[in-house]
Amino acid sequence: KAMIPIDGDRPFVDYVLTELADAGYTRVCLVIGPEHGGVRDYYARLAPKRVSIDFAVQAKPLGTADAVAAAESFTAGEHILVINSDNFYPPEALAGLRELDTAGLAAFQRDGMLAGSNIPAERVGRFAVIEIGADGFMKRVIEKPDADTIAALPEPVCVSMNCWRLTPKIFDACRAIQPSPRGELEITDAVQYAIDELGERFAAPVFSAPVLDLSSRSDIAAVKQALAGMEVRL
Repeated sequence: KAMIPIDGDRPFVDYVLTELADAGYTRVCLVIGPEHGGVRDYYARLAPKRVSIDFAVQAKPLGTADAVAAAESFTAGEHILVINSDNFYPPEALAGLRELDTAGLAAFQRDGMLAGSNIPAERVGRFAVIEIGADGFMKRVIEKPDADTIAALPEPVCVSMNCWRLTPKIFDACRAIQPSPRGELEITDAVQYAIDELGERFAAPVFSAPVLDLSSRSDIAAVKQALAGMEVRL
């Protein structure tokens, strides 16, 4: 999905990479499958100047935690930003996580998502919500929350769009968890393990800004419209 053309031959991920460069990131690792050699070839021809691009191969599609684990050697013991390749995040969220000195998760207000994103309200209503303590740190991410769970959360209710700052502890957590009921190794389960078992603390800065989503073909037209006129600078 990240390689879907948005403007001519420019794929969606070029816009994501431009936003990362604008937010101060200079090194990027794209996690790809063994069959995605075309992505390597594209960026070899493009030769970006503002960001360097490395690749990690996820041998099998075993889940988001497995994808993160595939990039462990790239991280070299540093903190990392982990995002979805089919989402376009606001620059203030990307920059805000870069400035943290702890692990963190960008918490997006549901009202802000509904006001400015291309995501229908019914889809936003199914997103995982974040329980944040009075100290501003995350307690847990609640997948598929019901109405009672959401009603019990203080305002503003915030959702997770998988925009994480992670420390090296996440790799031990990724190795420790078991597959979810969906049969996948989930990054949210790894994060919860890091909190419960490894003493990791996740700051949860709140942003009232939209995230664009390219998770289905029906999203393409709205995403193209939202990104029209944006200059890609890699």
